[in-house]
Formats: sequence, structure tokens, C-alpha cells
Amino acid sequence: MSIKVSSVIKTYASQKALQDISFEASKGEIIGFLGPNGAGKSTMMKILTGFIKPNSGSVFVNEVNVIQTPQEAQKNIGYLPEHNPLYGDMYVREYLQFRASIFKIDKSQIETCIKKVGLQTEAHKKINQLSKGYQQRVGLAAAILHNPSVLILDEPTTGLDPNQLVEIRALIKELGKNKTVLFSTHIMQEVEAVCDKVIIIKKGTILIDENLDTLHENNKQTIAVSFDSAVSKEVLFTLPNLRDIEVKNSGWLLHFETEDDMRTVVFDFAREHHLKIVSLNAQTKNLETLFRELTTG
Repeated sequence: MSIKVSSVIKTYASQKALQDISFEASKGEIIGFLGPNGAGKSTMMKILTGFIKPNSGSVFVNEVNVIQTPQEAQKNIGYLPEHNPLYGDMYVREYLQFRASIFKIDKSQIETCIKKVGLQTEAHKKINQLSKGYQQRVGLAAAILHNPSVLILDEPTTGLDPNQLVEIRALIKELGKNKTVLFSTHIMQEVEAVCDKVIIIKKGTILIDENLDTLHENNKQTIAVSFDSAVSKEVLFTLPNLRDIEVKNSGWLLHFETEDDMRTVVFDFAREHHLKIVSLNAQTKNLETLFRELTTG
């Protein structure tokens, strides 16, 4: 395991920021770390990178104990904080040379990273002359400079325009081929496009820790339907691929285990049983819907 977090608790005075957090991540996995503001995402990331210590629990990165030997663990970790801390008066190459000296790595690695993050045309400029998107690229270049096996990215796409979003997402996906990437975001489409796995956290507690494919399988299709006359559950269960039924208001929620559009099947069912459809709605549940259901209230 590249990352192993067990029973982590973090409190600030009387407030519990993290409550018994445990999860694992392997090499080659890109994990979306999701939650509303104040859920504890940034706190967990700072603990993972060794910048703050938990009250209890254990954290390992590549089998190195982050709590006991943070500096040793940081050799394996690339970190891009939420508020990208750059020295605006420094030139791009100058800043990366400064970072390279901290990690005592060969300066030839700088040009490799500049090319990898697409900074070639901007590398001669001062950082404060760059757009937000290019500043994020500088932060990513600094994070991967020492070729870490684990990347922790706290909202890496905040403030980017649509074109920059696409480019940074593609870069994260490329980096995730041979590294473990844990990144937080509020953009669900980003997670759908990039991630293999999702962790959803609320009030310091993990609500979901699942592969994205599994989540999609578990929420394939729901149809809300009401008829002009009564029909029993037993009759409704003759519909193909029907997993579960719920009563809602004056109608039914039909949960199907298929990605096929079941609306035509429900229409045929109604005609066969001499029922008139009063209303019908397909409610395919995506990650955004699931996130709202879990984190509101």
C-alpha cells in the first residue's frame, strides 16, 4: 500500500476535525477526496504530508511512519496545498532551482518537470506574471520535482478556466499512471473524468470509500412513476432487471440493475396491465446527486 491511514483522530479544542478516519490507497490509483467545506479534507492532507500531527492513529506512506519520521516520509510525497504558496518575485526556473536544492536533487530534473507540466513557453517569466493556470502548473512542477511516488493535491483546479481545467485534469491522469494521487475538489465532473476511487467525508467521518465503477453499478437507474389506478408490488416486480421498489408520494420509485433505458419497458408494462401513466421520470443517479444526498442536512 502506498498510503495506509488507520483510526486517525484530530481535535482542535473541543472540536473534532477528524473522527476515526481509516483508508488505503495503492500505486496507480487516483482518489477523489470529497466533502463539503469544513469536512476535514485539508486537515487529513496536512496529516498525510507530515505538517501536522493527529491526536491518535497511524499514517504510513510507502511503509514509512509519517507521524514518527515526517521528513523521511516527505521524500516520497509531492504536495500542492489549497493556496499554492509561490514566491511571486522569483522566475519559474529560479523557483524550481530553489526547490531542487531543498531536496538535493539534480537540476537536470527541472527541465523534465517543466516539459511534463507544459511550462516551456512561460519558464522565463516571473511567477507573478503568470496566469492562475500556469501558477498551478508551477506548483505541480514543484510537487513532482523529486519524483515522489505519492501526490497529495488540495483543490488543484480552483480558479482555472475551462481550457486550463481540461489540461490540468489530463496532467493528473497522466501522473496517476505510475503514482498514487489523492486530490480534493468540489467539481464532481472532474472526479468522474479522472478518478478510480472516491472517498466522501463529512464532519470528519468517512461516509463512502468505494471504487467509482462500484458506485456506478450500485446506482444504475431509478424511474419515478405514478399510475391512474392501484398496482401491487408483486405485479411491479415482474418488470425485468428490477432490484428494489419504494413508495413515494402517490407513486413508485423503481430501482433497476441495468444501464438500459427502462422507460419504454415501463410504458409497455402499463399498456399490458391497462394502466395509464400519470407521470414518469428517469432519475439516473450520478456522483453529484449521491454527494448531495450524503452531505446535505
